[in-house]
Amino acid sequence: MENREYVEETTALSLVENINIQKAEQSISKIQKFQGVIKQALVPKHDYGASYYGAKDSLLKPGAEKILMLMGLSSEYEIIEKTQDYEDGFFAFTVRCILKKNDQIITQGLGSCNSKERKYQSAKQDVYMLDNTCLKMAKKRAQVDATLTVASLSDIFTQDTEDMAQFEQSERMDNLTEKDAENIKVTFGKHSGKTLGEIAQENPSYIEWLHENARDDYMQQAAKMLIK
Repeated sequence: MENREYVEETTALSLVENINIQKAEQSISKIQKFQGVIKQALVPKHDYGASYYGAKDSLLKPGAEKILMLMGLSSEYEIIEKTQDYEDGFFAFTVRCILKKNDQIITQGLGSCNSKERKYQSAKQDVYMLDNTCLKMAKKRAQVDATLTVASLSDIFTQDTEDMAQFEQSERMDNLTEKDAENIKVTFGKHSGKTLGEIAQENPSYIEWLHENARDDYMQQAAKMLIK
């Protein structure tokens, strides 16, 4: 064990000794300038958001996509591991995101997601929708992981497993069905406690009102689907 540690220390020292200090200083300066450009170009609460842990901002999917576009990089994905148990409703994916430039591999990132995560346990979802959501979330995490590495952004951004609210809201809206809309419960106003399906039968005009005035985009879309 001691010999192995000595070899590792010696190897690391030799790498440092062979570095061209002037070029290293230039590279670090370029990285810092690039980080500044990125932070100015990205939009708060859309491209990045406050981290759950509060230390650094979390890079979000739209921000990662902008950075990769700026760098001229393309993304490819590979499912490394997967579990799809439709009977018990358990799904797990580990995905590799490979970043390429002109067909040359530059770097890669890994991301995982499974249906036992707290947010999926607390929300009842269609089993087939949950399978797709977990896969997309794993791909998203892998992409952000690869982006943080390739752009040397780990000291200003983090990847927070609690930063997914915006992504999940988009997923819910993309996969919303009329049946899902009918089962949504209203938690405010004179119809509090009733589902949109029940309200549509009793008071169709209120559904129209929700479509126009509900503060939540998801509720607006659901109400729109029930307007006859």
